[in-house]
Amino acid sequence: MSAQQSSERNQVFTREEVAAHNKKGDLWIIIDSNVYDLVAGQDATKIFFSLHRHEVLLKPAYARLRIGSIKDESPTIIAASPGELSAVPYAEPTWLSKGYYSPHKELQKAMRKFVDEIVYPDAQACPGKHLKGLTLMDGIVKPEEFDYFHEMIITQELVRVGARGYGDGMLGGMVIGLPPVMNFGNEQVRSKVMPEVLGGKKFICLAISEAFAGSDVSGMKTTAVKTPDGKHWIVNGTKKWITNGTFADYFTVGCRTDGGFTVILVERGPGVETSAIKTSYSPTAGTAYITFDNVKVPVENTLGPEDAGLLVILSNFNHERWVMICASARAQRLVVEECLKLAEMIARCEAIQSWLENITYQMTKMSYKTMSDKLAGQIAFAKAYSTEGAQKTAADAVQIFGGRGITKTGMGRFIEHYHRTVTFDAILGGAEDVLGDLGVRQAVKKMPPNVRL
Repeated sequence: MSAQQSSERNQVFTREEVAAHNKKGDLWIIIDSNVYDLVAGQDATKIFFSLHRHEVLLKPAYARLRIGSIKDESPTIIAASPGELSAVPYAEPTWLSKGYYSPHKELQKAMRKFVDEIVYPDAQACPGKHLKGLTLMDGIVKPEEFDYFHEMIITQELVRVGARGYGDGMLGGMVIGLPPVMNFGNEQVRSKVMPEVLGGKKFICLAISEAFAGSDVSGMKTTAVKTPDGKHWIVNGTKKWITNGTFADYFTVGCRTDGGFTVILVERGPGVETSAIKTSYSPTAGTAYITFDNVKVPVENTLGPEDAGLLVILSNFNHERWVMICASARAQRLVVEECLKLAEMIARCEAIQSWLENITYQMTKMSYKTMSDKLAGQIAFAKAYSTEGAQKTAADAVQIFGGRGITKTGMGRFIEHYHRTVTFDAILGGAEDVLGDLGVRQAVKKMPPNVRL
């Protein structure tokens, strides 16, 4: 843009001057104190924002139409700066609010700025090339100090993008497929796979669910049989609804073996075929149907004890479900921010965030094995409560937005997207009824024998 053009677009007008431009070929309007050369000389602020979001005005097509501003008036709607907290009450977790304390505010601030500047525009434009050459977080958190609260912050900041397929595609497979490698793989497997996945060079997914064994892990039919020399597994079977499966390089696979269940890391190669499953939320999640046809896998790729994979699977489910609670709790705040109206929405957000932070604190103090014993039921209950409440919040939001709440563009696009995809949260990682049953069974198991009901 030339200096002359810039000067022409920064002129200052009175409302009377704008009103005079109301003839064919000479039509101006006012939107939030800015003047646009478009239609009859009127203030269209209220009409415009009843139909469009503020970001529309920042697009080149609208920016070119701006010719100046109104004298002695300033915009009332100002885009938040990268990293800035929302001013809408309860749109942020309580610990981020002014006057509250947390040792993790610096990480949240850095993560918020990164998401706003880098992730958000990339997510809205659909994923492109990988982010390379960036020094992230300025060393705020040392690797040896990283805990579950830090992971919660990163997860919840990414959720603010409001494009869940993008988030699932970027992290979904890794956060549930890599932990079994980290916690149960041998040093040879760990040293090879972890740098590739964490460095963004390769993708990994968790392949547990099957067409006839979703939340019921015991119903798995995929098999792994050892070769006569005992050096390899031969894996056969299918997996379905696998996040990131379409483009995964590694598959953390639950298999039925002679003595029970075994978890095996399968690398993409001969006998492994994946096909994309069309879902109602986004192809960027890479949801897939996977076929394993006589796939030969080194025995060294066994994750955890042979025939004792149920421990690996269930302990990993705790982390997966916890991540989903993090995401669900934060996504509901997006809805609150879009339509602050119902007290029940706020109550649900505050309740699940408090429960989540209580569980997260316990996770920072417990081993994986202790978590399985102490927190599996808590996490199951919290996940079911969060996703059930999320569906109510989504339905309430659509009622508030009316027709806009079912429109994929404009003011209601985040509400429409959330309402359309929120049911996935209630299914993935264990359906609500299954999780409720798990929580009750764990509680009954710990019932003291001398207590009468």
